[in-house]
Amino acid sequence: MSDLGLWLLDIWRVVSRHLTLSETLEGAFPLLAGRLPLEALVIRSVDRVGGSVETAAMERSAGGASEGARTPLASADLARLLEWSGRGEVLAGDRRTLGARLPGLVPGGVEGSILAAALDPEQGGPCVLLMATSAPGGFGPGGRDLATALVEPLTVAVENDRRLRELVQLREAAEAENRSLRSRLDRDGVAGSIVGAETGLREVMEQIELVSTADAPVLILGETGSGKEVVARAIHERSRRAAGPFQRVNCGAIPSELVDSELFGHEKGSFTGAVGERKGWFERADGGTLFLDECGELPPAAQVRLLRILQDGRYERVGGEKPRRVDVRIVAATHRDLHAMVHDGRFRQDLWYRMAVFPIHLPPLRERLADVPALAAHFAARAAKRLGVPHLTPTAEDVGLLVRYPWPGNVRELAAVIERAAILGNGAGLDVARALGVPSAPRPTPSIPPPAGPRGDDAPFPTLDQAAAAHIEQALARADGRVEGPHGAAALLDVNPHTLRSRMRKLGVEWSRFRR
Repeated sequence: MSDLGLWLLDIWRVVSRHLTLSETLEGAFPLLAGRLPLEALVIRSVDRVGGSVETAAMERSAGGASEGARTPLASADLARLLEWSGRGEVLAGDRRTLGARLPGLVPGGVEGSILAAALDPEQGGPCVLLMATSAPGGFGPGGRDLATALVEPLTVAVENDRRLRELVQLREAAEAENRSLRSRLDRDGVAGSIVGAETGLREVMEQIELVSTADAPVLILGETGSGKEVVARAIHERSRRAAGPFQRVNCGAIPSELVDSELFGHEKGSFTGAVGERKGWFERADGGTLFLDECGELPPAAQVRLLRILQDGRYERVGGEKPRRVDVRIVAATHRDLHAMVHDGRFRQDLWYRMAVFPIHLPPLRERLADVPALAAHFAARAAKRLGVPHLTPTAEDVGLLVRYPWPGNVRELAAVIERAAILGNGAGLDVARALGVPSAPRPTPSIPPPAGPRGDDAPFPTLDQAAAAHIEQALARADGRVEGPHGAAALLDVNPHTLRSRMRKLGVEWSRFRR
């Protein structure tokens, strides 16, 4: 086999080893840089319906993110781009010449000599591969041939990435249907009785009783993990809609190009890949309650559509012409300061007024420490049942440790700590002290050896790699194992997600340990 054939075989191995497009580019970049003076590798996705082109994934030799990752296109420019992508032609030039021929193709921050090749996956819209270098001779005479050779494996990588997204969406939809059925059968294990209803949440419960009988929209404001979904379910179960469905959708988890399809549904053939009609979340929640979690993450276009349905209950499916009507009660929640977002122009003021008819402020766990003993007992009983061990009860010493902890992750973190304590106790009890000292706690992490004291005692001093690994672990713990996104560990550490993943591999840090 020729040298080029072996190189292509290595590229195919990278594609078959990874499912996400970002990981594929990260793995392929060193192989490409070994044959080409490559400085940036970018895949741009063309949105036919939205009339734009967006950066789907990018890898740089120097790290950093693209500027203006989503570029709206005029209809004539979109038609020109689609016509070029259908020919399979490889273009070469710089930012100015390519921009004159195909406006909006090259994202901000990508400079120098550029090669562009079209990728045409079976599902979804076309994509474009961009390779850039600032080397004086560009990519040389063999650059076009290598770009052509990359089209097939990277097209498969795009299809793998889209299939993975579809599977995640199907899983979330199935979980939502399952929660709805459990709610109807009155055996939902998420909500249950609200612990702290007579103590730290007394005022919240009074507000729930007041608003449940009405049909007004409710906005729940509280930190991540403070129990916003439990409050939303309590409102639903006490309302006249209790016999109807309760649907939860995480607005922050929906890709911006799929928001309309997810919320309002689509008709068959409305876009590439729409092989059948699909009900949106509003349609599934008809006659019941729709819980819009993390509503502050909705893009501006979706905010406009949501405002209309809040005003008159009408909407249209993507690709449909028939107006539809639903009878849905909206309960929204966010950990963001929506009032400040309205002031900054990131959230529509008229939508804020519609959603915040009855706001409920949910206090963080650190402000209702009186509820910690009851919550700990509740989670201990649940952990014992799940682990198949005798009934577990926190001791007075355990409760003392829990009350002194600041709980940045709120009730969700407390549940995780108690279950960890049950596992560490090996059925004999709760080992709360050890559970609070593992890396998922935001305080000192056992993976860092304790520093030597001022008198030079025998405790080992952590190496630079150990300290870096522990710092990354703390960020992953706070981000619930997420690396990318606005609330991921990379954002907390102010580094490029690809750079962070590379550093994690070198240090042996596994993100999956921190996913709750």
